[in-house]
Amino acid sequence: MKKKVLSVLLAATMVLSLAACGEKAPSTSTSTPDSTEASVSTEAPASTDVAAPEAPAEVEGMKDGKFVETRHISVEVYDRDGATPANDNVWTDWIKAQMLEKYNVEVEFVAVPRWTEVDQINNLLAAGTAPDICYTYDYPTIQTYATMGGVQDLAPVISQYKDMLPNLFGWLGEENIYMDLDPVEGTLWCVEGRRNNIYRINTFVRADWLEKLGIAEPTTRAEFEAMLVAFRDNAETLLGADADKMVPFSVSYDIGWRAANLIESFMDPAISDKDYYVNGYDDRKFTEPGTKEAVRVLNGWYNDGLIWKDFALYASGDTSEDDMIKAGYVGAFMHNYDYPFRNGADSINAVLGATYGEGAKFVAVDCFEDKNGNYTKYSYSPAGDRKAFFPTTNDEPLASMLYLDFISTQSTVEYLQKGEEGINHKVLDGGAIAIQAVDEANVAYTQNSGNNIDLTMTTNGLRLATDELTNASLAYTYANVDPADVVKAMTVAFRDHKVPISVSVGEISAETGVSNLTDKRDATFDNAVIAAPADFDSVWDAGMAEYLSAGGQDIMDERLAKWIAVYGDALMLP
Repeated sequence: MKKKVLSVLLAATMVLSLAACGEKAPSTSTSTPDSTEASVSTEAPASTDVAAPEAPAEVEGMKDGKFVETRHISVEVYDRDGATPANDNVWTDWIKAQMLEKYNVEVEFVAVPRWTEVDQINNLLAAGTAPDICYTYDYPTIQTYATMGGVQDLAPVISQYKDMLPNLFGWLGEENIYMDLDPVEGTLWCVEGRRNNIYRINTFVRADWLEKLGIAEPTTRAEFEAMLVAFRDNAETLLGADADKMVPFSVSYDIGWRAANLIESFMDPAISDKDYYVNGYDDRKFTEPGTKEAVRVLNGWYNDGLIWKDFALYASGDTSEDDMIKAGYVGAFMHNYDYPFRNGADSINAVLGATYGEGAKFVAVDCFEDKNGNYTKYSYSPAGDRKAFFPTTNDEPLASMLYLDFISTQSTVEYLQKGEEGINHKVLDGGAIAIQAVDEANVAYTQNSGNNIDLTMTTNGLRLATDELTNASLAYTYANVDPADVVKAMTVAFRDHKVPISVSVGEISAETGVSNLTDKRDATFDNAVIAAPADFDSVWDAGMAEYLSAGGQDIMDERLAKWIAVYGDALMLP
């Protein structure tokens, strides 16, 4: 099986992009740290990384590219409540040793809870205690504190030290590094990381339930709905004594993310870049034309008993939905393209297989057609991911930039991602890397995020020595999972996908200080789904009006004005 899947992956190299463990979903791991100390090599792995030139003579306090006196920086790392402390483990120890040896820079990691990271970073910035190097997916947070004088302008820093950052520039390129450069003011508040993985969201269905009921995998929205009805009406056949726990289709409070395939199928597949951008502040497609009608479909499903009735009650980070899915009560859901495969032995598919047999698993399907009959869906853009920024309390900008260069080097990323051979991975015939779950004796080597992306802050996704090796290895980066299921998920996620445009028009001042828009958006989505059908329009329209009056319309208006100022009347970018 593995050799067969490997050949499929090698053949697919030309059509599959690099991939990573995406975001948006909390870890449900309950394992605890191993009390046994683990030794870790401090020797840097061999590589062909770009060598930094000797530090220019005008850089005081350095000799041969290394600080004469030891410097100290603090670095944010997401805490997912994993098997080892996020800020004190084998991998952080290795980074510390490398930075001390290479640059004479001491690194201290500061753990920030992943699922409340925006609130936590806000608190740290407000208190003046934020780490020297921070990262977030939330640009408005950076922009808000930049306008208050709390974030450093990186443009002059990067300009001064560019020659010392060959790996940062080699990996991110000018596009990502200067993606947020204000074309008028010339300010740069952050550096955008790069996604290898542009796969985004898939629709998953229980393969064994389809087989048991004699139903083919759905290929249209009508077939998907008919499948949900069949799950509901055959609850006793599928769940026996637990029939009352049947959930044909599960979503969460975050409807815009968790119903993305449906929502995007209602959008105009020929939407202009201009219109997409003007409505693009909210990446849940909230104000895009077509979204309301997609949510109307969800409203119908909810009132027909096809959607988890309690979906709106649980906030980010709560594991109730995952627990329900793993218990075997859910027939379908939409989520990150690889969601059923994450977390090794505790992944959804691994738990279902262990409980109900090898055939019990979720598989990816394409079933939400647009008006042209295609499966248009939006992937990620490789340009722009987590945003690395320096608070004004950072008094070591050069040491911090050198950290970003180090964490962008090929050998650094590859070691952190694949780990130790025999502990974190094995090498298959042909050279592909297969990630394996660590055993009890090596719990210290647990990677608390997929591919250790919480530590590789400028890289989101598996990044091996070559694209071919990366693609060939991708399906094997999930322990306790059939690689063929991963290949199918990648194929489905990439079919008819559109890559979002990257627009550079400078600061949108209306986007600062409007974090409450997220709550208003989610409330409107949720309330519209659970409304009585007769109340749907009034509930949606009232929620949208509140969202727009609270700042949403101002953002759209300013985006339009900035687009016109930079691109004129162009509907599409060249």
